[in-house]
Amino acid sequence: MKFRTTLYLFIAFVILLAFFLLSESVFKKEKKEDKLVDRSSEEVTEIILTRGEETIHFVKEDEDNWLIKEPITAAADRYEVNRLADDFSNLKLERVVEEAPNDLKKYGLPNKEITLKFKDKTEVKIEIGEENPLDNTLFAKRSDEERVVLLPSFIKTALDKKLIDFRKKDIFSLATDEVKEIKVEGPQTKWEAEKKDDEWWLTSPLQSLAEASQISNILYSLSSLKAKEFLSEEKNEEELRRYGLANPQYKIKLQLPQKEQELTVYLTKQDDTLYATSTATSKIISAEDTITSDLDKKIEELREKEIAVFYTWEVKGLKLKTKELDISLQKNDANDWLFEPSGKKADNEKIENFIREVESLETDSFIDPPFELKEYGLEQPQTEFTLLVEEGENKTKEITIQVGQIQEKDGEKTAYLRNTRLNYLFQVKADFLEKLPPQKEDWQPKSSSASGEKEGEK
Repeated sequence: MKFRTTLYLFIAFVILLAFFLLSESVFKKEKKEDKLVDRSSEEVTEIILTRGEETIHFVKEDEDNWLIKEPITAAADRYEVNRLADDFSNLKLERVVEEAPNDLKKYGLPNKEITLKFKDKTEVKIEIGEENPLDNTLFAKRSDEERVVLLPSFIKTALDKKLIDFRKKDIFSLATDEVKEIKVEGPQTKWEAEKKDDEWWLTSPLQSLAEASQISNILYSLSSLKAKEFLSEEKNEEELRRYGLANPQYKIKLQLPQKEQELTVYLTKQDDTLYATSTATSKIISAEDTITSDLDKKIEELREKEIAVFYTWEVKGLKLKTKELDISLQKNDANDWLFEPSGKKADNEKIENFIREVESLETDSFIDPPFELKEYGLEQPQTEFTLLVEEGENKTKEITIQVGQIQEKDGEKTAYLRNTRLNYLFQVKADFLEKLPPQKEDWQPKSSSASGEKEGEK
């Protein structure tokens, strides 16, 4: 009895398995039949898009880049062309309309054609007809098949793109980190800056640390300047004059030492249109104006306003010197501040608060040379503090700030400050000095002071 039951179960299992495998085979076949083209987009080497009398021919140059060969020779926007390759190399159809049509004209075939050529030298041509008025799908067929099918409506977007949509528009391709010098001339400004290590320094018309983000914004805007329209493929003097580029409003000269290259970008704004060209291109373009507001900034706006540029968490050492105070502090691996050389604990909160005040300290005004330090109480400063800053592995720097004369006007106190690595002075609000405890015991934890460690520290 048990044997017969087992046999029946086994037979049922075999039948179910056969049914499953057959169903899966049919499903795969049907699934495959749902594709008009079933290839990998990585295999596509050429695309030819024909729309009436217009033909756009794309050729893949390498793994990453495409070239437009017709109607002009120009670099292609690889993202747009890759999308075209993706859409049509793996092309799903909505349904079959007619297996063996007698009249293709009723479907508007062929209205457009797109041909894909593959690495194995095979090619597929897809003929596109009119829109199906019921759901905006497109009538289509392969040139090597009889049947007429419907393709998804989203295909129309790719087919209707203009030539400029397929062109590479960022003609000022620029790796911003390779730029080491920049010179800007504009209607309202003229300045130069140089990059030393990771810092930008203004070198003309004055010498000053620059606000890095201001220079970075200009370089980023240049690198991302994209053509709205290509106005000239091979610029000449007449076209340069027409678009105001024979005597441009803005000249931006860039030095790229790694490439042994100097690049100058020329810009002119007329009405709401920005016209651009450069020494590295024969083209003239119109572009969105995302840069002239930065180029028009005055030199004072480009200067670094912070007294010292660092992050609180980077500070590993602190030295303080006043008339009543001379201490040295070090942060250990547990992020506790310790007195040196005794190794006794300091008040973490007070130290971090003071360092944060210094980090956020910005100038109200600059005092540029020539000047006498004595005039600002900085020949023999009453207060000096030095920060030891770790900027990276095995890379540290010392920042020494000296505090000079303090003035009071209309109830507000200001102080003259000097960062010893800079050749100019700052005038700042003196509130931050309230975070500077005057006595050594004030830097100790309250518990330490209460237990008599104050005397030991002395």
